[in-house]
Amino acid sequence: MRRTLAIAGLTWKAAFRFRLFIVIAVLLLGSVVALPLLIEDDGTARGFTQILITYTLSTITGLLGLSTLWLACGTLARDIEDAQIQVVVTKPIARWQIWLGKWLGIVSLNAVLLAISGASVFGLLQYRATKLPAAEQQILKNEILLARGSARPPTFAADVEAETDRLLRERIDKAGPGVSQLNLEQVRREIREQVKATLQVVPPGYTREWQIELGPAAAKLRDKPLYLRIKFNAADKSPTGTFAGVWRAGVPQETQLWGSEPMSLAPDTFHEFQIPAGLLDSQGVLSVAFLNVNNTTLLFPLEEGMEVLYHEGGFAPNFARGLGIVFCWMALLAAIGLCSASFLSFPVAAFFSFALLTVVFSSGTLANAVTEGTIANYDPEHGTKGSSPVDFVVIPTFKAVLNIIQLAREFSPVDSLSTGRSITWTQLGMAFLQIVVLLGGVFAAIGIWTFTRRELAAAQGTQ
Repeated sequence: MRRTLAIAGLTWKAAFRFRLFIVIAVLLLGSVVALPLLIEDDGTARGFTQILITYTLSTITGLLGLSTLWLACGTLARDIEDAQIQVVVTKPIARWQIWLGKWLGIVSLNAVLLAISGASVFGLLQYRATKLPAAEQQILKNEILLARGSARPPTFAADVEAETDRLLRERIDKAGPGVSQLNLEQVRREIREQVKATLQVVPPGYTREWQIELGPAAAKLRDKPLYLRIKFNAADKSPTGTFAGVWRAGVPQETQLWGSEPMSLAPDTFHEFQIPAGLLDSQGVLSVAFLNVNNTTLLFPLEEGMEVLYHEGGFAPNFARGLGIVFCWMALLAAIGLCSASFLSFPVAAFFSFALLTVVFSSGTLANAVTEGTIANYDPEHGTKGSSPVDFVVIPTFKAVLNIIQLAREFSPVDSLSTGRSITWTQLGMAFLQIVVLLGGVFAAIGIWTFTRRELAAAQGTQ
């Protein structure tokens, strides 16, 4: 371990010798402290978080990610190209220790930079929060600068799929011999949406009810207020752009009852409002109902139409856990850069690493191709699609790539922190296992195996 740490120390010295640490630190502080001080928000808690949390954390992730890839590619590839690595490998140290030492050096460098920039953002948040109006400071305290857990009603996904399969079989039976000409994939999607609509729509004058289980957290929440986060879509437009509705919560003769005045809410937008304590039944279930008083049918999506939010912890630990997930991403990028540099020259390794990053950012395009089942032209209106002779290879490949990308992208600390969502220790642990141990371990194994078998003298001799 002493030899590995010695290599990590040399990586630090190289970063300071070439002023890399200082340059990155200045860029980070300038981007996350100086610029936000010059940019004015709209005076609301939402605008405040959009500027300070979303912008600063996204900037930190972007700058550290690019510098990590660049340093990881350069620190190993340059040592090989400049024949400096030949001096190191003559010492009593294994090549895997050299590779691991450089990774530890880059990772520890990122940890210090992330701690400096994170502490700066946290201090700036506390300072700028005092400049908001008193009402907005209260919103910030109750809805954003904290860690909130969430609970959702069941989505009935299994029931939806079962009913969709049943109706699809009935339609196939009725179609008879002509079933081969049907676009079964498109028909199934249409049937699924029809089945989901029966669970989502609230016709005029009707009431929609939700049963949300709070689980183990219910015992601590009986005497605390909760927040409802809702979103709906409208079948038609209204002259004012909003729709009215009356909300009710509680169970008669078992809990307290709460009812709202008619609320005017905009469609296709998330809304949050507080409900009082004492509404949970003996099983820890919250009953919520919505009465549609409009002349238009409203639709609450099963996946995001209703959510209950509750206080779970403080903002400072939550913010630290969010930075921990960003740190896991940086550790993975360091492994990718070193893996590329283990068998490629510096320019090619940098190009290859940034190409992988581009694929990650293009996951939406890959997902569309997988959903449509082809990379050829697709007509969503008529449900028709083109075909490509390489679809049978490309589409399964895209599916595999998306599954790998999802291992890292399913953790979103920026979104969670900007909306006051709790980032649990379990989530941080899963992020470490999936991003660092699993994905990073694969790239580390490839990189170490390649670097161990690479003929360094021959590589230098080809220059």
